[in-house]
Amino acid sequence: MAKPGLYSNIAAKRKRIAAGSGETMRKPGSKGAPTAAAFKAAAKTAKKPTKKGKK
Repeated sequence: MAKPGLYSNIAAKRKRIAAGSGETMRKPGSKGAPTAAAFKAAAKTAKKPTKKGKK
């Protein structure tokens, strides 16, 4: 089973923050924050958006 990716981790943290966890997002460039290279690598494995057709 694959681990959750970068974008799912970000979405989960935003959900916890909205629920009132008291956490904050890390600032770009700070220790532990995703780098530009991490986002480029995640974009390579991202799923393509699907087109929603009429039923």
